Amino acid sequence: MARETLKPDAPQSSPHDFRFPNESDDYRVARNALLAEEIKLRRHIERVAAQRRALPLGGRVPEDYVFDGELGPVRLSHLFGEHDTLITYNLMFGPGRERPCPACASLVSGLAGEAREIAQRVSFVVVAKSPIERILAFARERGWTELRLVSSGGNSFNRDYRGETASGNEVPVFNVFTRRDGHVHQTYGGELMLVGGDPGQEPRAGDLMWPLWNLLDLAPEGRGHNWAPDEADAARLRFLGDA
Repeated sequence: MARETLKPDAPQSSPHDFRFPNESDDYRVARNALLAEEIKLRRHIERVAAQRRALPLGGRVPEDYVFDGELGPVRLSHLFGEHDTLITYNLMFGPGRERPCPACASLVSGLAGEAREIAQRVSFVVVAKSPIERILAFARERGWTELRLVSSGGNSFNRDYRGETASGNEVPVFNVFTRRDGHVHQTYGGELMLVGGDPGQEPRAGDLMWPLWNLLDLAPEGRGHNWAPDEADAARLRFLGDA
């Protein structure tokens, strides 16, 4: 039997018979309209994910970057471990910061809780420019026991892959690399920070990945504001392509 396909273009009718206790007819009509949009959104997310996976192979990395890790120097090629895919996230925690960017820390904390599951499929590494001792100390404070963290303080990885601008401003960004025929290529790099946000939004690079946003978007009051600790960080989060 063919699987029934939900049709989101008829918001007044419900694709299921469930009702919550004491809900009104007005609530159900509005909820069905929202459900129709959620169905369309889910389908669009899947289409975008498929389009992302289908990107042509990106550029070959210019060098086998050497990072400082918990056990000493480690090359980019070795961060793959047993996998052929490596995903990196640039945590905004340069040597000039007393503390990491709180938005970055929130995003990484969410992923830390899924670290074991992530490691079953890909290698995931958090990159920051502070000395490795500072990075590991913060990781212990936050309970990031399952994450791999490295320092990029001794190489140009941040600059090359948009983890920082020419003027030194840090940028939170995901990059994806793959091993093909003995070489490492980029397959995806986050670019939302380069184009900015829609009206009323800040250009948050982590919107597509931030577990916190996914949860708070369910709340009537929404996400809120003021995730940056000061005006300097707020300006960095509003960064639109400082070259």
